[in-house]
Amino acid sequence: MAGSVDLAMMGRSRRGVSGCQASWAVMADRRRYKMGHQSSAESAMKTLPDHLRYTTGHCRLGGLLLAASEAGIAAILLGDGDEAMIADLQQRFPTATLEPDTAGLDKDMRALLRYVDHPLGKLDLQQPLAAHGSAFQKKVWAELAKVPAGQTITYAELARRVGNPAAVRAVAGACAANPLAIVVPCHRVLRSDGGISGYRWGVQRKLQLIELERQLASDG
Repeated sequence: MAGSVDLAMMGRSRRGVSGCQASWAVMADRRRYKMGHQSSAESAMKTLPDHLRYTTGHCRLGGLLLAASEAGIAAILLGDGDEAMIADLQQRFPTATLEPDTAGLDKDMRALLRYVDHPLGKLDLQQPLAAHGSAFQKKVWAELAKVPAGQTITYAELARRVGNPAAVRAVAGACAANPLAIVVPCHRVLRSDGGISGYRWGVQRKLQLIELERQLASDG
């Protein structure tokens, strides 16, 4: 009927506008988050140490590398051999000079090897942990450190805990960038369906760690 107003159509139109506005708001939030995350990551790169001492060892998971800067322990890496782990370290710290220091890092390496076998115990390191990363990455790593051995968490839940439920992919990226294997337990993060997802140091190692921790936790 000419001149009449379709109230149902108006309601749908208004809901459509509101939905569009909400979508734009979400997109704007994501853009702001991405820009802030990139800026933070660039800032973190500028503060990387220019000198690292390192030592290597062997554990049930294969090779183990520990590296320290003047600030403290900057990297704990897993691998299939010294050459591969040193290459991984250099890739993470491209401007750093690497210096072998088995004697100087011996106590911390021994403590780390004990912790690999008994992750429910206390990790008694001589030096503080000094991981380098963006503010967002450090926030994710701090939350990861709160997940007890023998338990797991999903990427989605981890994103909620850091206050950004929409940042699941960014959280997964922070887990992949974790420089402190085992100590910052990114191996305790699973997909939402409970499945095992990727692990920088190999899915098989991730399975080994989860199974060991669950067994030790169940044994009390």
